[in-house]
Amino acid sequence: MSLKLYSYWRSSASYRVRIALALKKAEYEFVPIDISKGMSGEQYGAAYRAINPQSRVPFLVDGDFGLGQSLAILEYLESKFPQPALIPADAKARARMWAFCHTIAGDIQPLQNTGPLAYLTREFKISDEQKNAWIRTWIEKGLSALEQERGTLKDSGFVFGDAPTLADCLLVPQVYNAERFSCDVSKFPRLFAITQRLREHPAFAKAHPDRQPDAPKP
Repeated sequence: MSLKLYSYWRSSASYRVRIALALKKAEYEFVPIDISKGMSGEQYGAAYRAINPQSRVPFLVDGDFGLGQSLAILEYLESKFPQPALIPADAKARARMWAFCHTIAGDIQPLQNTGPLAYLTREFKISDEQKNAWIRTWIEKGLSALEQERGTLKDSGFVFGDAPTLADCLLVPQVYNAERFSCDVSKFPRLFAITQRLREHPAFAKAHPDRQPDAPKP
């Protein structure tokens, strides 16, 4: 087994990569990295920094090749495992899918990352209530915009058409976070309905945080 994924059970960036791996039925070794303890987390330890100087998850290792950043990993997996294709062949559909993905990966998710949240708490002494309000603000703003865009497309089982794309790999983890932080999911009913259906899909179910080896046991 040449693939190794450094991951954290509740990391939405790791979650999206796990979905793609499951859709492509790619076997890999799961290596848990506990990022939950702020600056004392395992991601900042010397051992992991030697592997990934960015001190983030996910990180994919394929033999002697290592790669961070979830969207780069997803593109690499698409090249390594072309089937099933998760990127549309049509140029306009492909561009629209990437725009959807970048809205989540570049606009929404970074503002709820452990690093920026720890900085807000440390430097500005914000309370947990204020921190959660901050998180909800950006999740709801971003997903509501994507909801409006989704309304311009034909109804389908997935974000873009009748087969999963990388957009679905990013959507489901972000809606998971929306629920985790008590966002008003009524603001994005189309996206929430797609997510609910996808949660029944075997690949999406396999990648769910609660099913990961490092998830807390009940």
